[in-house]
Amino acid sequence: MKNYLLVVSILTAATAVAQRPSCCSPAIEGFASMGDDMEFVAIHDEPLALEATDLEGTMISYSTADGKTASAYFIPQEGSTDYLLVYHEWWGLNDHIKVFAERLHADLNINVIALDMYDGKVATTREAAGTYMQALDASRGQAIVEGAIALANEQSNNAARFVQIGWCMGGGWSLQSALLAESRSMGCVMYYGMPEKDIERLKTLNGPVLFVFANRDKWINRDVVEGFQKDMNKADRSLEILEFDADHAFANPSNLSYNEQAAEEAYTASLSFLQNALSN
Repeated sequence: MKNYLLVVSILTAATAVAQRPSCCSPAIEGFASMGDDMEFVAIHDEPLALEATDLEGTMISYSTADGKTASAYFIPQEGSTDYLLVYHEWWGLNDHIKVFAERLHADLNINVIALDMYDGKVATTREAAGTYMQALDASRGQAIVEGAIALANEQSNNAARFVQIGWCMGGGWSLQSALLAESRSMGCVMYYGMPEKDIERLKTLNGPVLFVFANRDKWINRDVVEGFQKDMNKADRSLEILEFDADHAFANPSNLSYNEQAAEEAYTASLSFLQNALSN
């Protein structure tokens, strides 16, 4: 694996993100509060050790508007101005996510940026994962996302288009990312993440949403999904729901709840959804 950092300079906004209201505090904090739920913590098996090799991508760093820097795993696609923003689960940007990002890159043939929402921290235990998830400030998360969007715009001469995908904690950030990308967002995939409940914000969403959920999930459950459907209807925005007879984190191959058949079906549907979103 390439282990060097590609440093990218971006002009930062005059006003720091930390000095303005966060875009997404209620939705992000709602999911983060699950870190105190011992049953939720317990269902997450500690991820299998994986040290990926011979990957195409590299770690990069970029400036954020709060005066800091962020990092991401970047896989470029020559000639493309389309970008897939990938949002990790509560474990952090580990090699499992990098391998999955490589798979998405190979199938979509667009630029892929897997964002590091934890600023270099990667959890290997449930306890650490819960701590990192709860410590992620919504304003900092927003700065990380907006910095990646600015990076893509700079690389593409302001012609970038975005699609997003994320799981668990990252499922919520996938939707928030789509909102932050505004008219440049073409669509996003949320795997069992916390939806946005502010209808006025949802009205600004550009592109459809695919929501993948497990009907045995006690947290991102049917009530959450049906509430999201009602809110999206009120906002007059497109939502496709894909339900599986499975548990939370069923798409994570390092979890005992992993359901290979459901995970592959969900991946195929997600791939088709993203391809269609980019073709419109």
